[in-house]
Amino acid sequence: MIAEMDEGAGKRFRKHELLHMVSLLEKTNDTIVKTVRENPEGAAGACISCQETAILIGTYLESLGETYAGLVELLENYCENVFQMSEAVTEETQCQKIAKKIQKQLSRLKSGIAYDLPEDRKEVVFLPAMASMWDSLESVWRAADADPDCDAYVIPIPYYDKNPDGSFKEEHYEGDQYPKDVPITHYDEYDLEARHPDVIYIHNPYDERNLVTSVHPRFYARNLKDFTDKLVYIPYFVLGEVDPDDREAAERMERFCYAPGTVYADEVIVQSETMRQVFINVFQKVAKEEGLSGEHLDRKFLEKKFLGTGSPKFDKVRNTKKEDLEIPNEWRKVIEKPDGSRKKIVFYNNSVNALLHHDERMLQKMESVFELFRENKDEVALLWRPHPLIRVTIENMRPQL
Repeated sequence: MIAEMDEGAGKRFRKHELLHMVSLLEKTNDTIVKTVRENPEGAAGACISCQETAILIGTYLESLGETYAGLVELLENYCENVFQMSEAVTEETQCQKIAKKIQKQLSRLKSGIAYDLPEDRKEVVFLPAMASMWDSLESVWRAADADPDCDAYVIPIPYYDKNPDGSFKEEHYEGDQYPKDVPITHYDEYDLEARHPDVIYIHNPYDERNLVTSVHPRFYARNLKDFTDKLVYIPYFVLGEVDPDDREAAERMERFCYAPGTVYADEVIVQSETMRQVFINVFQKVAKEEGLSGEHLDRKFLEKKFLGTGSPKFDKVRNTKKEDLEIPNEWRKVIEKPDGSRKKIVFYNNSVNALLHHDERMLQKMESVFELFRENKDEVALLWRPHPLIRVTIENMRPQL
């Protein structure tokens, strides 16, 4: 029973976990006394497991500093008594006497943990892949970072381009491309399994289903779910609003609504209440077709899982002020006239979908747009934003382009 708790030193324990572990030690102590006559070997084995758990608790408390030296000493004395009990398993009366001492020690330990340890701080981890998609998580991170009772970590994760056969090729890590005020933790410096953060946020839902790129498999949603109490997926994109009753439009939404990220996440936060209904409808339909059962088909469960509270990308737009931006000199040469006044700036966004759907016609359309702005470059500046994956996508899926 106790041996199950012994899973690696260095783990961050929450107060309720420590109290639960001490409660298990109390129950085991009581069980040893009741079974020592019939099963002395089992009692001796249980004593060893108790010592291992006590050492795990003691090592953690010791890592918190001298403040908890008294509790560490109490655990050391407890271990000595457990050892004495293991030596006395063939003497039932002696074993019972030691068990009474142990029970008092565990009661003092439980009180010390309950009243001396501070209340648990929340630990929240953000796992962005591409720096250009950070705006889909940024406002949530800023709120967590400003919370005095929360420790928030931004941990950019590596991702790979894919070959046409699905194998990985070039690795990308963009931890050096985030805003200066965002502290970055390297993914090798934070042990998700040991730390087991309260919440993990992701913005990439596709995992192995993405034909063009993939985050490292260790960060796939199905794996992350084991490392946190709550896995939250927020899409890196904003979609055109769709009528939930428009079946044809909803069918085009399947790859957005049903992916590993939406399946394994405990919460999915989408851009609007209307889009929430679309996600729920499509997810439920595809989950049934895929043969899933239980909560994945339960409408009430899905209504709690999918939230339409808005995209952080909207927050980014609302909170961005022109006067706060650092504009590169190379850009100023394009957007300013010789007299220092600004030209009109037009933002031109290209999606992957349009290029995959229209092929050469889309390239021709883009070329005509560029030519139009070239002809009017003295009065108007073009700010072109192709989708970050557009180059690798056409290399992989439309090499002729």
